[in-house]
Amino acid sequence: MRRIFDIGHNDVRLFFKHKSAYVWLFVIPTMFVYFMGFAVRGPGDPYNRKPAVVLNNRDTNFLARAFLAELSAEGMQTVSPTNAGNTAQGVNIPEDFTEQVLRGDRTRVEFYRKEGSGDADGALVMLRLARALIGINSHLLEAASKDGSLSTLTEARLREIREAPDPVTLNAYFAGRRPTPSGFNFSLPGNLVMYLLMNVLLFGGATMAAGRRSGILKRLAMSPATRFEIIMGKVYGNTLLGAAQIIYFLLIGKFLFKVNLGANLPGVILILILLAWAAGALGVFVGSLAASEDRIVPICVLASILMGALGGCWWPLEMAPPVFKTISLCLPTGWALAGLHQLISFGSGIQAALAPMAALLAFGVVTNILAIRFFRM
Repeated sequence: MRRIFDIGHNDVRLFFKHKSAYVWLFVIPTMFVYFMGFAVRGPGDPYNRKPAVVLNNRDTNFLARAFLAELSAEGMQTVSPTNAGNTAQGVNIPEDFTEQVLRGDRTRVEFYRKEGSGDADGALVMLRLARALIGINSHLLEAASKDGSLSTLTEARLREIREAPDPVTLNAYFAGRRPTPSGFNFSLPGNLVMYLLMNVLLFGGATMAAGRRSGILKRLAMSPATRFEIIMGKVYGNTLLGAAQIIYFLLIGKFLFKVNLGANLPGVILILILLAWAAGALGVFVGSLAASEDRIVPICVLASILMGALGGCWWPLEMAPPVFKTISLCLPTGWALAGLHQLISFGSGIQAALAPMAALLAFGVVTNILAIRFFRM
């Protein structure tokens, strides 16, 4: 085992001597994660769509502020009239809102929609608006029943009622089909899978070609290291390089892009390590078949781009025709993304990712067999 570790560590050490290695391993993939995260971002959490609403509050008194707090608690995404942009719906709070309510008079909160706006978004806004109105009215009713009148209601008293624990709670969650992954929950796994595959393939194939050209492989063959140790050392070095990229992207995903990994982090790491291991062996296989680096680089880049696109790294497969979903199951990228989305985008447990892990393990076994069978000095 020591010879395997020595070969792998030496390959990684030589790789990181080149400044361009850091660019391809860290900088470029980070840029793609950022730009694609904005390109496929949704209006909010895919489990809880939040269309924006223009909020025009003309009342500066405390009941208007309490109503705004209810809207916020219901998940209403509000923008000011000065930042309305193309927002299609809005809410107007009259200037005498607090005064009329405290007098016991009927008051109106106006909801409007622009012509041609989506019915689905409007329905969601109206639902949240109705729930906020029910919430504020229930607090007012409680205050009136306990204090005898609303005329003496103060902001402190209303806050006390609002902050009291509710005797009844409702647990609501997403049901039906899976939501389409969006934002950084899509771009981070997609770009990590594609660039992990690409970099490990390129590194594995290029080190094989460079070792053959410089005579290092022949010198290894004359050393006490066996053929199996040389091959596994190369595969180990490729996997170790992939592990460095995995650690980097999981860190920036959590702390920079705020991707929620949660309790599923061990499963996410295992899926990515299995992919790096399979890609590492595939890189050794490609490096054994191709004679020079000039051939290896285009082969690895083209193969990575194709497997990334067909595996769902460029766009959510939920938006693609069924044939693309079938094709993705023939590729390690498709299985890796399926497992990552189960753990990251859908919040499923580790059991939901067992099938992708088994598929990646099978891909790894096959690529390692190919690497051993076709390895040449």
